[in-house]
Amino acid sequence: MSKVISKTCAVIDYGMGNLHSAHGALQKVAPDCHILVTSDPAKILAADHVVLPGVGAIRDCMGEIRAQEIDQVVAEVAKSKPLLGICVGLQAMMTRSEENGGIDCMNIFSGQVQYFGDNLLGDEQLDGTHGRLKVPHMGWNQVEQVAHPLWQNIKDQSRFYFVHSYFVTADDQTQVKGLGHYGKPFAAAMGQDNIFAVQFHPEKSHKNGLQLLQNFLSWDGQA
Repeated sequence: MSKVISKTCAVIDYGMGNLHSAHGALQKVAPDCHILVTSDPAKILAADHVVLPGVGAIRDCMGEIRAQEIDQVVAEVAKSKPLLGICVGLQAMMTRSEENGGIDCMNIFSGQVQYFGDNLLGDEQLDGTHGRLKVPHMGWNQVEQVAHPLWQNIKDQSRFYFVHSYFVTADDQTQVKGLGHYGKPFAAAMGQDNIFAVQFHPEKSHKNGLQLLQNFLSWDGQA
């Protein structure tokens, strides 16, 4: 694992993230870093690295993000600091989600969040699945990497842990930095400049997830 140079990492607390697990995993890979869980804009903006987690329905997540003006803080962070979105944190960065009847998101990445469907069928050739697939997509799945510093020391097609019923489709395919497949292809990771976001849970993905988190904390935000 590469050396971590970050001094402070803020995990944004807006009431909808898997904060304990994210904090614990970050602290494990960087015991000398100050990992703080906070909703304080000043502390978030002062941090070297920032993480936007998220679980649950996008309507509730975006409701809290806007009520607490976290969207404005994230927009400011996105201008210059290394920023990592996790799970619904990624979906909140997209233009719009069709969940809950349609919800406008933060539009950091241009693209849509769509439902897998009630009659999702597996593809034996692409992902080894067959028959009707369960939604949510829950469990381990391979990720096909697109070159990015956060994949350092992680083998291509490594497995990460997913839990989601909605998936991301990007308008700009150059922003897709990881591809997954579950009945249909989806963006498992998105990246642009100093921003990186993943649909899977690195904090639950054992060795490879911890490596990605350490890569993030070592990252200077340059692609």
